[in-house]
Amino acid sequence: MKKMKKIHKIYVLIMLGLFSLTFQSCKKDFDGIDDDPNQITDKQLEADLQIIGSKFKPVFENIYEYSPLFQLQQNLNADIYGGYLTPPRPFRAGQNNNTYNLVGSWNNHIWVVAYSRVMNNLKKIEELKDYSNNFYAVSLILKVEAMHRVSDIFGPIVYSNFGQSSTSSTYDSQEEAYNQFFADLDEAQNILSQDIDGNKFTKFDMVYGGDYHKWMKFANSLRLRLAIRIAMVDPAKAKLEGEKALANPEGLIESNSESFIVKGNLTHPLKTICCAWNDTRMNASLESFMRGYNDPRLPHYFKESTVSPGEIKGIRGGLPLMSNYTDELAQKADYVGFSTIGDDIINSTYIQLMTAAEVWFLKAEAALRGWNGAGDAQTNYETGISKSFSQYGVGDAAPAYISDNTSTPMNYVDPVNNSNNINALTNVTIAWDNAASNEEKLEKIITQKWIAMFPEGMEAWSEFRRTGYPKLFPVVSNQSGGTIDTNIQIRRLPFVISEYSTNPDGVQGAIQKLGGPDNGGTRLWWDTGSNF
Repeated sequence: MKKMKKIHKIYVLIMLGLFSLTFQSCKKDFDGIDDDPNQITDKQLEADLQIIGSKFKPVFENIYEYSPLFQLQQNLNADIYGGYLTPPRPFRAGQNNNTYNLVGSWNNHIWVVAYSRVMNNLKKIEELKDYSNNFYAVSLILKVEAMHRVSDIFGPIVYSNFGQSSTSSTYDSQEEAYNQFFADLDEAQNILSQDIDGNKFTKFDMVYGGDYHKWMKFANSLRLRLAIRIAMVDPAKAKLEGEKALANPEGLIESNSESFIVKGNLTHPLKTICCAWNDTRMNASLESFMRGYNDPRLPHYFKESTVSPGEIKGIRGGLPLMSNYTDELAQKADYVGFSTIGDDIINSTYIQLMTAAEVWFLKAEAALRGWNGAGDAQTNYETGISKSFSQYGVGDAAPAYISDNTSTPMNYVDPVNNSNNINALTNVTIAWDNAASNEEKLEKIITQKWIAMFPEGMEAWSEFRRTGYPKLFPVVSNQSGGTIDTNIQIRRLPFVISEYSTNPDGVQGAIQKLGGPDNGGTRLWWDTGSNF
């Protein structure tokens, strides 16, 4: 019996050993078979470049945020200050961004979105660039597109030093940031030129379907935009970069099919803000110009007002809570019937960040400044108008509009409160005049570019600050406490409260680089107050 037990014990040990060897062998052969089938492994991500490509979607969707919180990112600042839109409601009893009583908690969102959703993902792409140089190149172009907008709001930004410290971040001056923008575009274009016909980016590309030739066109066009932006503060650098863009063999955006439009297949954020919340309406400045010019794009931009049936009506910016109203909702009830944004825009699922029309107007100004390769200013100007008309399906009306040398912006009439009425601030016409001064020609170019870029308020505000055109109506009520001049209008937004609390040393360095107090009246580096 003892012998049998001993034999059985030896048998069990042998079987356990064999089972162990077999299990180890199976584990090698079927490594990962017991992993969660719903989880994607790193190897799978690497195989189709998902490991790097998946980081692009949040970048595309947050440069211009695909969310109703776009109201804080841009709608309650640049869209107002650029003369496109304005709220019918005097938020916070009239103490708000619209009246220059700047709301720090609103403006904080601009910074948070740019860094948490855009820059963080772009940093991850940079860290993974060994998987694809071309993907990295595209990320650099997107980085410039996203962050020049942030710099054009605040001035100095955290850019070249982003991610180098977990406790504090050093700001670049705006001049330093712009120089790095140009350097990043150089690097991106040098990389893309080495594999211009690559096709691996297709399923991650929400703009050009993976076509690197079109990305090169956008990079050239973006370089031209930034070169024009600094033309008054650093004309030599502007000319160098502008002519580099104009001379690149891949060319610029020329047709509407090449415009930089993010195809997110999501609800346009302005639809919620405009029509569900009733928090934004046409700005009186845009009404003055488009109605004065009998612009056929107008019904595509806005719907008729219910306050003035048969008319498209805008609201003056900076309305306070007026004394004849008990509260802001009562005032909103009278102004909510002004013109809402048109279906062509709010029912679209795409975000427009650069159009062919804008690029033709950039070329018109480049020609006006005598830059090599820019062509003829008049031809570029008229082509810009034509491209915008075609974009909205009214191309046949462009020739008559272009030749109109009599129509001018109209005086503004507020049908609810005539104390808000104001006369047009300019008599600029549409038709090109070769005998006009460069300043008069520039006003025409910027005015028509401004109309064509709607609803992209960030560029509208930047171009207004850079040139003083178009001539926008000042706010009705300026509650800035003297920090912002009513006629000069707001120049920037202050650094955000989250940076003051988490990066105080960085902010203090940024203020030194800003060259003025941290308020809405301090001009940015490229905002010189002069044109030619």
